[in-house]
Amino acid sequence: MSGTPARTAADAASSDVVCLGESMVTFLPSQPGRLADVPSFVRGIGGAESNVACALAAAGHRAAWVSRVGADGFGDHLVDAISAYGVDTSAVRRDPTRPTGIYFRTATDRAADTHEVAYYRAGSAASAMSPANVPYEALLAGRVLHLSGITAALSADCLALLRELTAPRPGRPLVSFDVNHRPGLWRGGDASPDVLLDLARGADLVFVGEDEAEEAWGISGAEAIRAALPEPAVVVVKRGADGATVFSAPRPGTGPAHLSESGTDTAHPGVTGTDTAHPGRTGTDTVTTVPALRVDVVAPVGAGDAFAAGFLSATLRGLPVRDRARHGHLMAAAALTVPGDLTDPPARDLADHLAALDDAAWGRLRLGPGWTGDDTEVLST
Repeated sequence: MSGTPARTAADAASSDVVCLGESMVTFLPSQPGRLADVPSFVRGIGGAESNVACALAAAGHRAAWVSRVGADGFGDHLVDAISAYGVDTSAVRRDPTRPTGIYFRTATDRAADTHEVAYYRAGSAASAMSPANVPYEALLAGRVLHLSGITAALSADCLALLRELTAPRPGRPLVSFDVNHRPGLWRGGDASPDVLLDLARGADLVFVGEDEAEEAWGISGAEAIRAALPEPAVVVVKRGADGATVFSAPRPGTGPAHLSESGTDTAHPGVTGTDTAHPGRTGTDTVTTVPALRVDVVAPVGAGDAFAAGFLSATLRGLPVRDRARHGHLMAAAALTVPGDLTDPPARDLADHLAALDDAAWGRLRLGPGWTGDDTEVLST
């Protein structure tokens, strides 16, 4: 990936996916333990939306990242590192008065009681993004605009920006929204995570975990989550070890048909009719549940972003819903079997081969470190 040349502003209009959000310089612990006890850290990069952009670019798609960074060395590092994945960073703006955000974390699972994260992002350059200063021509240039609830929590201006981008408007790209509820970001502010529900209802494709829906909105179960999000054409409910459940119904003018490389809608063939209860979409839901893979986890970070990238990659290719979810699981497995947030995704032919397995063979897969390199040696069935 590092050998891929950076894309330029001239490429922006032909992007498959444009991702908007803050990326930060991440300091990863050299060993397990409390932040107070870890003696040293390794520098990396981290940001939900830029992670998605990097994974999509590494998978062969045309991806762009839009954000603001400080006019400092950390900002230089972020832009250089993300560009090295082949991501177009030409629309990233430099803020001369605000710094690039950074954070430190422990090596444990984010869901574990012992996990610690120390953010130094208050007043960051990205938190100053607003409807008045983002390059709309770049944001609307892709076939998909990918957003995250993390951005909404950064500031009132960022929330206003996401409200505007998820509002209905003619000719907008397909809007993908990952709820990405981070409780620590919502403490002490005027807004609450309830606004994430409103933002998600304005999107076309939503990713949400069962656990975060319960924590943010008090909603339990995949069916109840879909009932709370009736407008999006596709709602992907991530259920941890139980896999993912996808609720999908075509939506006129913004559905999978215009995203497919072949120009055809392979996900919902022959679905017609109008859903009068939810006029934004047509037909009724198809419900697809895809089991998760068994994975020998190295580090439980970056999997959610990788899942979204895999699902979006397969969506752009016009693959069936089951295969979209399977590609999400496969790209998540690639992230889970490396120490950091980002890694090389499996080669497309390998991923396609695995996604096409019958249910029994899919259920027998067990993926460990190095599995993306050679399926004949490291895949255990």
